[in-house]
Amino acid sequence: MVMKSLSSSKNRVFNALSLLFSQPHIPKLPIFKPFSPLSISSTSPSSSPQDINEICRILSDYRSPHHDIESALAPFSHKLSNDVVEQVLKRSKNLGSAAHRFFLWAQSLNGFKYSQQSFHIIVDILGSTKQFPLIWDLLHEVNFTGDIEISHEIFWVLFRVYCRVNLPNDAIRAFVKLVEFGLEPCAEDIHQLLYALCKRKHVRHAQQFFDRFKVEYDVGVKSYTILMSALGEVGDTDEVRKLYDEMRERGYVVDVTAYNCLLECLCKGGNVDEAYELFREMGSIGLEPDACSYSVFIRACCKANDMHGAFRLLDRMRRYNLTPNVFTYNCIIKRLCRDKKVEDAYNLLDEMIERNVEPDVWSYNAILAFHCDHFEVNKAQRLLSKMGKNSCLPDRHTYNMLLKMLIRIGRFDRMMEVWEGMGEKGYYPSVSTYAVIIHGLCKKKEKLEEACKFFEMMIDAGIPPYTSTCQMLRNKLIGLGFSEQTEILVDKMEQSTSCSIQELANMMRSNKANRRVLDEERDFLWEEDEL
Repeated sequence: MVMKSLSSSKNRVFNALSLLFSQPHIPKLPIFKPFSPLSISSTSPSSSPQDINEICRILSDYRSPHHDIESALAPFSHKLSNDVVEQVLKRSKNLGSAAHRFFLWAQSLNGFKYSQQSFHIIVDILGSTKQFPLIWDLLHEVNFTGDIEISHEIFWVLFRVYCRVNLPNDAIRAFVKLVEFGLEPCAEDIHQLLYALCKRKHVRHAQQFFDRFKVEYDVGVKSYTILMSALGEVGDTDEVRKLYDEMRERGYVVDVTAYNCLLECLCKGGNVDEAYELFREMGSIGLEPDACSYSVFIRACCKANDMHGAFRLLDRMRRYNLTPNVFTYNCIIKRLCRDKKVEDAYNLLDEMIERNVEPDVWSYNAILAFHCDHFEVNKAQRLLSKMGKNSCLPDRHTYNMLLKMLIRIGRFDRMMEVWEGMGEKGYYPSVSTYAVIIHGLCKKKEKLEEACKFFEMMIDAGIPPYTSTCQMLRNKLIGLGFSEQTEILVDKMEQSTSCSIQELANMMRSNKANRRVLDEERDFLWEEDEL
């Protein structure tokens, strides 16, 4: 019965898409690109990497509130620049208290004035550790002194950090506080808050916020589009239809981006026939389908594993000089790799470059996952080099896959090369990267000492390990008769200023793990399988 239902669903996709292939060509319209991520400047030639490393080491060593961090930082006062401050803060995101003290110390120096970017980063750091009273104190202080201009962008950072730590109601309250700082809420503030809420799956809060303010403010088509997209992601197609109808009833002129969003939501909900009918009606409401309109149906083909249909649509777009966006290319590449058609995936990667569609890290990670699963070390590293030549920086998934593969096959020399090259590419290991290495080394004979070294590095960096990492390392050490080494690690953890690390020290000593273990195992051991 299940197989019959799946077959029927797939046939409906084929029928709708086969009609689409025969439609006349529609001219290309500009592709809408939503929110750009916050950019972090890289180290400039005038900045000394050695100075940045030394300052970061001081922040790690002087984490305790009773440490005289100001005296330790004094030798660097004449070397400080906005670039140095930004780089140190970026690398010290897990050292909330020490990073905050460093920021205040820099602020106190004569002649030094921090940048908007530095302020954004410290707000992000304090928010990540839920130090929101400190953030508001800083905001009120700079609003009073006028050291920097309180901008809408600072509140956008606040929206994001509140949503990231699962405090959506506080994010909405931050929006209300805009007026306290002389800022008139605008449509872009609404867009940014809706986007932050929806990105972190606080869709119902986003909907409540939208319903509350849509009469008071001109929310615009963009707000409807963001909310429709989020509701489509959670499968609420009925609510998507209602929002679309409401948008038109309120007199908003529907643009092609909003219409494409409606098509996308319907396809994701399995309503491909309905999506196709609406596609045919676009001309009657004054809209011309663009490349994204066609891409919606390419992704529907990939989801139905109809690669023949996907390539027919792709060929049609090529004939009429319609260029898919990177997300659409990635969808096809991912499916090709799952079907073990890696050469075809490489051909598409080359086509992207030829057609000036810049591959992103996900384009490369999809192919890299195949090489790592098949232990193809040389091909994996050649792909990494190709990324560098095309100015695409690896991310944590890239490094985690590479490191996991190299440890599994015992190429510890290559593993260390990858590890040491991370900093040069501006990547600083996260908890999942440390976990991949420590878990991998614990499973290898005579590599327990190296696992302990990486664990200590993690504690020194102020990064709380996974519960499962503590448990695995403890069990290995005790099982091999190295109980004293366990005590050394626990003592080091107890000296940390991080409450999370101190709590983990108690667990490591008593071996009383909690229910987080299974979730964490799934987070880092299987995350690359989802690429």
